[in-house]
Amino acid sequence: MTATNRTLRSCLSFFQKLAWIDGERFTIEPYREQIFTRFFDERRDDGALQFNLGLFGRGKKNWKSADLCLGALWALFEPTPGQHEVLIVAFDEDQAQNDLDLIKLLLKANPTVGRLVTIRENTIRREDGQGFIKVLPGQSAAGEHGRTYRFLGIDEIHNQRNWDLLEALQPDPTRTNSQMWITSYASLLHKPGVPLFDLTAMGKAGSDPRMLFSWYAGDYCTDPDFVELEPELRANPSITSWPEGRAYLEQQKRRLPAHKFRRLHLNLPGLPHGSAFQADPIMSAVDRRIAVRPPEPGLEYRAFVDMSGGSNDDAVVAIGHRDSEGRAVLDRILNQGPAPPFDPNKAVERFVAALKEYRCASVTGDRYAGETFRRQFEERGITYRLTEMTASQLYEALEPALNGHRVVLLDAPDLEQQLLGLVWRGGKIDHQAGEHDDWANAVAGVMSLLGQAAEPGLLEYYREIYEREQEETRRRYPTRPQQST
Repeated sequence: MTATNRTLRSCLSFFQKLAWIDGERFTIEPYREQIFTRFFDERRDDGALQFNLGLFGRGKKNWKSADLCLGALWALFEPTPGQHEVLIVAFDEDQAQNDLDLIKLLLKANPTVGRLVTIRENTIRREDGQGFIKVLPGQSAAGEHGRTYRFLGIDEIHNQRNWDLLEALQPDPTRTNSQMWITSYASLLHKPGVPLFDLTAMGKAGSDPRMLFSWYAGDYCTDPDFVELEPELRANPSITSWPEGRAYLEQQKRRLPAHKFRRLHLNLPGLPHGSAFQADPIMSAVDRRIAVRPPEPGLEYRAFVDMSGGSNDDAVVAIGHRDSEGRAVLDRILNQGPAPPFDPNKAVERFVAALKEYRCASVTGDRYAGETFRRQFEERGITYRLTEMTASQLYEALEPALNGHRVVLLDAPDLEQQLLGLVWRGGKIDHQAGEHDDWANAVAGVMSLLGQAAEPGLLEYYREIYEREQEETRRRYPTRPQQST
């Protein structure tokens, strides 16, 4: 073996000397060996580590947390000069404690390295003062802002809704050996703006040469040795190390709801409980990297607006057309511009300019906006029409069009996020508490108009549904006669 090869296998040489927590030697499968050697040993021409960020995803029970803990031990004891500060972040106290307990058990099973440290309740410190491992619950990690570290391990990032934590824990740019290791299975929060979604998209695009992306899922795999396998094997590369093997997956399939089995054991993204739409039709409808389609001569455009009073929600207008294949195509979607609070009259001016650019003489919206903003639109030459459908009915009509691949959307993160976040609430499709659906509502509205334009009987059909529902409501909840006083 050459000196270079010995250097590349330095982290594995350390692991191979360790016993597992039961005192027995343990085997690291080849795919995990490759992850370790690439992340910890691969270097650039200038000698610096090639990767300072790693995202590692696979199904449950595939050594994700164990590998993070092994990586933390290597970063603590690697034979290099300088301080060896190691932080491990988990997003609840139980998970953080589990990681710490595993490291303590590994040190107990390996007294040769165990005697080199002092173990405290929440830290493990080298006796020579040259480093430590500190484990933090996610809610406490933001307080570590500005810390310099050799290694940061983030365990199960799947429930993080925003980038606040990761921004607080970005590596010190002056430290060339600083590395961030992120491990997780797929998230319920599968939408743009969520760290795991954005990082996975970055990994798939290969746009960051200093990021090592390793992903094993039922629908996607970065490892050519597993790409052609069936989904259960593709998402669980360590299945051969399980005593029960495939039988364990079959047991979990029987015991878990389908959406949880998909997320935990196939590493496929989940959706909110009671989700109205499936993720795949929405994602496949998005025309990536196309944010606007300019108006073209000869096309007939329709528009739908979701207005707002300006205090909390966006006002949004969506404009689209039907293409030669009969698909409903979204051409333009824009909000009022400034974030709420804003002047809704300024939003009307902005929308009218876009409507005239696309030769739209009218715009459709809900009854609230019609009663409140009709005059503002009509004073500027745009007829305001009232939709016959509720927001929930618009969403229900949109679903089969999405599933049938009859919709083409723009690459608009707010729109995608809101569509993926819609849920069934009280027999209707709506946004979750604390979230919004103004972008989604405007698009569902214009898609329905484009459907109606091609099928003259559809409007009457929807009107009949609406009237039947109104009659049913009056029958079930009759207005009580007022009592005379």
